[in-house]
Amino acid sequence: MLRKLLLGMLCIFSISVSAQDYFFKKFQPFDSKIQSPEEFLGHGIGERHTRHDLIVAYMDYLAQNSERASYLEYGKTYEGRKLVILTVTSPENLNNLDALKEQHLEYTDPNKTATDYDNLPVFINLGYNVHGNEPSGGEAAILMAYTLVASNNPEILNYLNNGVIFIDPTINPDGRDRHTQWANMYQGNPLVADPQDAEHNEYWPRGRTNHYWFDLNRDWYLAIHPESRGKLKWYHQWYPNVVTDFHEMGTQSTYFFEPMKANGSLDPIMPKENYEDLNNLFGDYFAKALDSIGSFYFTKEVFDGTYPGYGSSYPDLQGGLALLFEQASSRGHKQTTAFGEITFPFTIRNQYVSSIATIKAAVENKGTLRKYQQDFFKSALTNASRSKIRAYAFENKFDDNRTKAFLDKLLLHKIEVYKSGDTYTIPTRQPQYRMVQSVFETYEKFRDSVYYDASAWSLANFYNINYKSTSSSNLGEKLTDLEGLVNPMAIQKTEYAYVVDYDDYNAVAALNHMQEKGLVVSSSFKPFTAKTTAGDKKFNYGALVVPVSLQKKDSDEVFNIIKEAQDSYSVPIYAVNSGYSIQGIDLGSRYVQPVTKPKAAMIIGDGVRSYEAGEVWHLLDTRVHMPITKIPMRNFDRANLDKYNTLVMVSGNYKFSKKTLEKIKNWANKGNTLITIGSATKWAIEKKLVKEKLTDAEKDTTAIVERKPYVDAPENLGKERVGGAIFKVDLDVTHPLAFGYRDTAIPVYKNNTVWLVPSKNEYATVAKYAADPHIDGFITKKNLEENLKPSASLIVSKVGSGRAVLFADNPNFRGSWYGTNRLFLNAIFLGDKIRIPE
Repeated sequence: MLRKLLLGMLCIFSISVSAQDYFFKKFQPFDSKIQSPEEFLGHGIGERHTRHDLIVAYMDYLAQNSERASYLEYGKTYEGRKLVILTVTSPENLNNLDALKEQHLEYTDPNKTATDYDNLPVFINLGYNVHGNEPSGGEAAILMAYTLVASNNPEILNYLNNGVIFIDPTINPDGRDRHTQWANMYQGNPLVADPQDAEHNEYWPRGRTNHYWFDLNRDWYLAIHPESRGKLKWYHQWYPNVVTDFHEMGTQSTYFFEPMKANGSLDPIMPKENYEDLNNLFGDYFAKALDSIGSFYFTKEVFDGTYPGYGSSYPDLQGGLALLFEQASSRGHKQTTAFGEITFPFTIRNQYVSSIATIKAAVENKGTLRKYQQDFFKSALTNASRSKIRAYAFENKFDDNRTKAFLDKLLLHKIEVYKSGDTYTIPTRQPQYRMVQSVFETYEKFRDSVYYDASAWSLANFYNINYKSTSSSNLGEKLTDLEGLVNPMAIQKTEYAYVVDYDDYNAVAALNHMQEKGLVVSSSFKPFTAKTTAGDKKFNYGALVVPVSLQKKDSDEVFNIIKEAQDSYSVPIYAVNSGYSIQGIDLGSRYVQPVTKPKAAMIIGDGVRSYEAGEVWHLLDTRVHMPITKIPMRNFDRANLDKYNTLVMVSGNYKFSKKTLEKIKNWANKGNTLITIGSATKWAIEKKLVKEKLTDAEKDTTAIVERKPYVDAPENLGKERVGGAIFKVDLDVTHPLAFGYRDTAIPVYKNNTVWLVPSKNEYATVAKYAADPHIDGFITKKNLEENLKPSASLIVSKVGSGRAVLFADNPNFRGSWYGTNRLFLNAIFLGDKIRIPE
């Protein structure tokens, strides 16, 4: 029996495509006036990896030549590639789409009582290729577009009459093209199935991520990148009933569809009808479709939809049904597995068949889906009314730009926000109540202990928003946009000096701008109160001072540069006509020190965690507009480090020779700054680059080891990882790394098991975990009590005449940790000013 099973799977995996009938023969006849993918592209689907521009061109072609389709560009990537959606439905529906949309949106309004559930077409969003090197989805999208546009089969015509299908063929075009180029460049003729062949092994950073090496499948909720922001704006115009999320996984696997592993939350905010009733309903359709072509699959074992930022979870919090699919990858065109050879066409076929099954299930259950969506938004108000919390409120008097960035995310998710004076209030009783919960609620108890991804995502903590729950009904005026939200008083010209308020998030970008333009800028290492042309003003640690008479430029040039900085970054800048302060240090004090212009480099390449490297690159590129040299690991031995005063090492597996290690140490010893994050910090300690220690909870080696079931090993070992949780640290706000902060307690994000012993130097521990550190997310009691609580989050350690800034945690996590970005940026701009007392 087993032999027959293996032979059957071998036959399935080894199918090659000689004609497109392999995919859609059952949906004949096709309109001969519409070119098939093979006719348009010049190659059969699965024979090559299709470039993104050709996918876009084909979508546009279909829209231009069919009454069933329309084409929309909803954004562009960092590299300028188009983000597109092809809308396909019956000609009658397409001509009446605005009216259908208006009717559809009534079911998302809890104040309306529409009941025509079955007579309105169901709205389906087929989303593909969010990970660039998981290309089978993008190819399946081409096949789906052709089938829906050109087939005159009664089954397809029924779907078009009863559904509006939005095809998003490539959610991550930059990553896809990176992988497409690789796979086509190394494609052999004949094909090489050996897993060790170059075709199946991309070079760093590989095609999974976008331009800045971010995982876009984590960004629906965080909304940092143009791909996600464009999609979210589109999404909240349509609120589709069903959304697909097609992925690939390891070559040795089979196929996955939902239901997923049980939700990790103790009391999920997602309705049970979603993750049980609807998932099981659709699961029967997928099983039947895949059984019909002999494909093997599994459900429920892995993956979870707990984190709300996936393409397979965010729509679940918008009244839709989000569906995850994972196909074993051929990682090229053909590859050997334990079951034979898996081919690219075979992987595409499973995705295509599942796409058809999704439409079939949605159309046949459209009334159920629409009623569910209506109930979802009505239950949001009901659930909010049952909560003791009526609203969340916060104010931020010192950092308008960080506040604006946070509010931008709330408005993008259609969360209602009100403003009264300096106070912002977010009521819980609103249609987006579940998103409000995601943003503000924190948790200590969980159903599960092993997470596919993060176990904490309270967005307010990402932005270091000091919020509180309130029962106040004084909401103020509803915020509809962010226009004019940050409006600093226009700077006046002076012949003496300008002072920049360093509390503002954008102050670092303003500093970089002024340095790039040739100004000498100083930083205040003590607070002071100055008489400015706008009145008396108290400045915090780190205030930037630009003396006019000491510049190599005349006062007009200096003023123009200062004004450019304010206009570009909306930072508060003040003019002063005297260096004599009302309180605190004077402007000529020795505590006002010139800031050295950073010349930064970062090690990248094999062994380096590309996500963290991308976060650094993205932060400096897009918010500070400061260049950083990215030195590939393969070139590092011969790189001239004397060109730089700052070197960044993110988490990774650094296997340097003793000679290279000495090179780094000697460079730092010259007065330069080494910045390490996560496992790079652990590496620096283990290689004795610094005289610090790692927390090592004592283990009783004599204790009898408890015997446990073998099958439980993955769960038991997995829970000891810190997959992503939020903790409170005690911050020394007088330290240069903490300039710009006012609160000594701030949240940090931890997704590693790097534990630092606080420095023996009394002045070197910048941030230590608080006595009661837990804010949000899962951590075992052992890790919390024995590892985290005794440890430090941020240390500065002396390296000769230089220093190492050691981050145990990632201050730039997913480009969204505005609350700790400043610690990292201060390390770059102020690192050389840190003097570690002996």
